[in-house]
Amino acid sequence: MTRVALIGLGEVGRTFVEELRAAGIRDLSAWDTAFADPSSRASRNAAELGIAAAGSAPAAVRGADLVVSAVTAAQCVAAAESVTAGISSGAWYFDLNSSSPGHKQAAAAAVDGAGGRYVEAALMSPIGPKRLASPFLLGGAHAAAFADTAAAYGISSVEVVSDEVGRAAATKLCRSVIVKGLESLLTESLLAARTFGVERDVLDSLPNILPPADWEAVAGYFVSRSLQHGKRRSEEMEEAAATVAEAGVEPYMALAAVQRQRWAAQFPEAIDAGSTIGMVDAVIAAMRQDDRRDDEPDQETSA
Repeated sequence: MTRVALIGLGEVGRTFVEELRAAGIRDLSAWDTAFADPSSRASRNAAELGIAAAGSAPAAVRGADLVVSAVTAAQCVAAAESVTAGISSGAWYFDLNSSSPGHKQAAAAAVDGAGGRYVEAALMSPIGPKRLASPFLLGGAHAAAFADTAAAYGISSVEVVSDEVGRAAATKLCRSVIVKGLESLLTESLLAARTFGVERDVLDSLPNILPPADWEAVAGYFVSRSLQHGKRRSEEMEEAAATVAEAGVEPYMALAAVQRQRWAAQFPEAIDAGSTIGMVDAVIAAMRQDDRRDDEPDQETSA
């Protein structure tokens, strides 16, 4: 019997549970710090999937052949350290978190020091479309050995990029400066352009200097990702900024994207508007509502 433990039961963790079951793996356990809140997404996922919530990280990983770490970027090292009291000797630790090379190296030291086999993993696309057939870059001393057995867990598209931890993370996060930065740029540009009534002119002008595309559709996809996942993306961009700084470069653009992604997370309901301009209009309306609330006099002190 193969046993798999999930550390983190958000979107990615849920996808792993569903795909592992489809591959015939039924012995699953999970731990998420959000289990303390019965209304959290992690708690809802556990209930809907029928997976027992472990009482602690060490309890979740005890006896597991594979541990999948899919937490928020900022919790990469803490998650690795949390399993050290329970991880089995020789167990794979598949670290999917979008964290800087330095943080990945710290996580690897914790896991390998406890007898596990740390595998750095960078997910190079959204998990949704291809699920576990999505492209993964692998790194670290155990990456090549894990690549030989990845298919047994339904992970079918892997590329070993280095036997040292950090290269996969650097690839992922330097890419994120572009991808999440473009999300932030399009959100900011369209909010301003719509206010001035020039959004169509802006979108129609983009193929003059960028590859031909349906830029309204592209913008809609990117804006929706920021609205839906802005908090998680802001944490990833903090890790991207740390990666850029580790290279000795000032992370001006990455840090700006942190702020815009975090700001966008305030307006998740705008996604329901559907179209690109509909979402932009919904955000503008929410901004103006917030401004009106800020301008209202205090009822208790204005008399």
